[in-house]
Amino acid sequence: MSDLVIETSGLRKEFRTRKGGMRVAVQNLDLAVPAGGGVHGFLGPNGSGKTTTIRMLLGLARPTRGTMRLFGEPVPEKLPQVIGRVGAVVESPKFSPNFSGALNLRLLADAIGAPRTRVEEAIATVQLDGRESDRYKSYSLGMKQRLAIAATLLKDPHLLILDEPTNGLDPAGIREIRETIRGLGEAGVTVLLSSHILAEVQQVCTSATIIGNGKLLASGRVEDLLGSTTAHRVVVPDSARAAEVLGRAELAATVEGDGVRVETEDAARVTQVLGEAGIWLTELTPLRPDLETFFLALTDAERLGGDK
Repeated sequence: MSDLVIETSGLRKEFRTRKGGMRVAVQNLDLAVPAGGGVHGFLGPNGSGKTTTIRMLLGLARPTRGTMRLFGEPVPEKLPQVIGRVGAVVESPKFSPNFSGALNLRLLADAIGAPRTRVEEAIATVQLDGRESDRYKSYSLGMKQRLAIAATLLKDPHLLILDEPTNGLDPAGIREIRETIRGLGEAGVTVLLSSHILAEVQQVCTSATIIGNGKLLASGRVEDLLGSTTAHRVVVPDSARAAEVLGRAELAATVEGDGVRVETEDAARVTQVLGEAGIWLTELTPLRPDLETFFLALTDAERLGGDK
């Protein structure tokens, strides 16, 4: 069995424009998503090629060149053999508005030959318990998205592909989807989460691939991509004096807002220097890099933009 649930090599997709030109949506993309559960972020701005890549993996678009594998099997050639292990929400799902959420799922389960016991399990997994008997048209957008995810769980997939699942949701809906995705990853499902909202994705992803203009920019475990903490925020009664004392101790320190930023990994050294000067801290917080800052640095270096 392959160690990767998704693998692409040299994947490229070209589209002919209305004016007869050629637009490259995906450029020689090497994508590797490890097996074993967890959430893999597929990140980039709108128009960067994420949805096009997903559509090619699912057999909804044909690549110009390159190879793709799901669970070690070449696709689209072997897609019928592996599609039963894949769930996907790529576009807005179509449910009957006058039927309840549970009835919509039962009808879908019957259509795909899934046992009806999976309906209750899927509803519980996405935390729609208590609302499954309500009509679909009464659901909030977040609930509709969770029902769509529940529909993909009816066949008990090993891989779940979600394309921008939080688009258009309010903060409460985003939190609900985030908790659902995190729970699935912890339960052993491998989730490919496509999104352009990097700060939100960082809260659930264990690994990530970042692309821009169809090109691979970076890939790996989130903690490896971001690196270790290299700075700390210090809050003291007198920020200016603290920055001066730290500077004399050869620690780069600058006043930022109501605190001091100290460029060092050694928190104990900061405490020692300030304590010896009679300055007592009320806060000492590591400043960790985030995916958004990391991504912006990558795209700035590559001169890559967002929407196209």
